[in-house]
Amino acid sequence: MFHWLWVLIIGAVIGAIAGAITSKGKSMGWISNIIAGLVGSAIGEAVLGSWGPQLAGMAVIPSIIGAVILVWIVSWVLSKR
Repeated sequence: MFHWLWVLIIGAVIGAIAGAITSKGKSMGWISNIIAGLVGSAIGEAVLGSWGPQLAGMAVIPSIIGAVILVWIVSWVLSKR
């Protein structure tokens, strides 16, 4: 039970870091931060592997890189609309 809570918190932090790096953090809410962190983590670990420090089963550095890429792509697609 507490593992999933920890995963959501770390996902939110990773998403917030990605939003801050891409300067899109102000436009994202906390639910978007969690989604960006979790999906970005999956993308980052699939592409880059699971190296570096890990929190809640997520490799932090590949997760942040994946979340930054995800936030950048989503904001680019939404700006085209």
